[in-house]
Amino acid sequence: MASGKPIIVNCPACSARTEYSVKNTWRPFCSERCKRIDLGAWASEQYRIAGAALDPTDPGQGEPPGLPSSDRH
Repeated sequence: MASGKPIIVNCPACSARTEYSVKNTWRPFCSERCKRIDLGAWASEQYRIAGAALDPTDPGQGEPPGLPSSDRH
């Protein structure tokens, strides 16, 4: 960025204004605390990625498409 003006974003965890640059070790978060809160939310499954639920009893689900059944483990 040639202008030298820092990019300011809202922290995804607490909405505090924070600089998005290499100077901010925790970017896009404002602090280590906010980064860990977000990681904890993912780990406790508070966040989810949309998609159909997998059937844990079907051994073919979750395999990459296009693999012949003999190549599956």
